[in-house]
Amino acid sequence: MSLHYWLVGFVVCERLFELVLSRRNAVRLLAAGGVEAGAAHYPLFFLVHGGWLCALVIGIPGGAPVNLYLLGVFAALQVARFWVIASLGQYWTTRIITVPGAPLVRRGPYRYLRHPNYLVVAGEIAVLPLLFGAWEIALVFSALNAPLLGLRIHVEEKALADRPGLDPRGT
Repeated sequence: MSLHYWLVGFVVCERLFELVLSRRNAVRLLAAGGVEAGAAHYPLFFLVHGGWLCALVIGIPGGAPVNLYLLGVFAALQVARFWVIASLGQYWTTRIITVPGAPLVRRGPYRYLRHPNYLVVAGEIAVLPLLFGAWEIALVFSALNAPLLGLRIHVEEKALADRPGLDPRGT
């Protein structure tokens, strides 16, 4: 089996694991009084990300050449992804769930960036297809993902607006 299929399989397994973890954390957060925001746009992420994974399988030949530099970038994105998840701990979900009065997480990559997870996701959507020379897939799905992320960040900022530790500029 080619590296292409191994990497796509890895991403599929990773996403499935994340959905299980997210569900467990979401149940716990909601039981603690958490409130979900942005539920209406959540299914759109399944469509775009699921479509991206299908495009990776269908649109890239099995023996496509590999850009080793971008393979390194992809590996770094995976490390960043796990850093984000570990930093948020029990607060990490694929949904926007806030617990009133809970302080903002300011450790890990959140010391430096407001939304590092979204940066990782945007990077993955572009880098994985580019790794195999599939710039069309990278372009189309980056273009589809960008407005969704813009909407999600807007909804998340609104949901977090009253959190302790957030100054009026949103930093």
